[in-house]
Amino acid sequence: MMSDEPSRSGGILPSRRMLLRTGAAALAMPFGLGLGVGRAWAPGPAAPFDPGPICRPAAAEGPSGPLRPIKLAWNASAICTAAAPLAKERGLFAKHGLDVEFVNFGGSTEALLEAIATGKADAGIGMALRWLKPLEQGFDVKITAGLHGGCLRLLGSKAAGITEIGALKGKTIAISDQASPAKNFFGLVLAKAGIDPENGVEWRQYPVDLLNLAVEKGEAQALADSDPRTWIWLKDPRFTEVSTNLSGEYATRTCCVVAVRGSLIRNERAVAAALTRAILEGGHAVHGDPEAAAQAFSGYGGKGSIQDLAAMLRSQQHGDSPVGANLKQQLALYGDELKLVNVLKRSTDPAKFAERIYADVLS
Repeated sequence: MMSDEPSRSGGILPSRRMLLRTGAAALAMPFGLGLGVGRAWAPGPAAPFDPGPICRPAAAEGPSGPLRPIKLAWNASAICTAAAPLAKERGLFAKHGLDVEFVNFGGSTEALLEAIATGKADAGIGMALRWLKPLEQGFDVKITAGLHGGCLRLLGSKAAGITEIGALKGKTIAISDQASPAKNFFGLVLAKAGIDPENGVEWRQYPVDLLNLAVEKGEAQALADSDPRTWIWLKDPRFTEVSTNLSGEYATRTCCVVAVRGSLIRNERAVAAALTRAILEGGHAVHGDPEAAAQAFSGYGGKGSIQDLAAMLRSQQHGDSPVGANLKQQLALYGDELKLVNVLKRSTDPAKFAERIYADVLS
């Protein structure tokens, strides 16, 4: 790992109340979703797959028939989606019988999920904490895999003395929007540290590329956002990393997920499985060769030097891709936590919610 890579310090230990709540959530889940039960996807013989004649993985000479066209929605400026361009560059989609067209989606998450649900796109890659609230509203979209952990960072102003979570009480945090994954996640972190995330801090919205300037001008004392911006801003000595979504109990929690149109899963399950598997293979390729992933991401317009982009990818958990009961457990935990900060409805049952929004297409 590069010597200039930010540390993962600033994590907080789970409170006794949260541990009890987590245990209760696990006990409330259907049999097989308890803590420690489940699996993480891995390439090779450990994850056998035969998608059928439409998109069966090709032999060494390549696909034997026509490739199935697929539209994949992604954000070309988000380093955490690097698995997609690397999978395309390395022919992993074609290996699984797919001709994938990228749809660079910069609109609202609700519009993206509606595009997937209505067939304007077939699948997408995005952040769980951005997608769970819209999915609660009933879009016909199913999460099929976790892709990786990490990529959200909370940076504090050294001049303002923001070096730990407790110092944020009564302070202002700059964010890109009021429904951002960073706000949702670090709101959880504040709540677990005993700070009311609604009344104990002020979340102030700025254009995403100006969050650092808001802190530098003293209008905010911290900022919360995602890589690549936060990684680059952290190189400024005026900032310190207070927390990340790999801190403490979140060290093994997935951040970004793969989601597929419900009708595609119902009508062409083999295609949904092939797409999910190809993206996961891309994620493991990111883990194995972050420099190549940085090059691929950069080729699609990603900002930052190859050296910085590769270092960001190393700091994230691209080798950890939860599926099955493991992923449903993680989604249920997120659901339980998002209820605490009034993102999900109090009436939502976390275990049933996780069961409804997840589809196991790989088993």
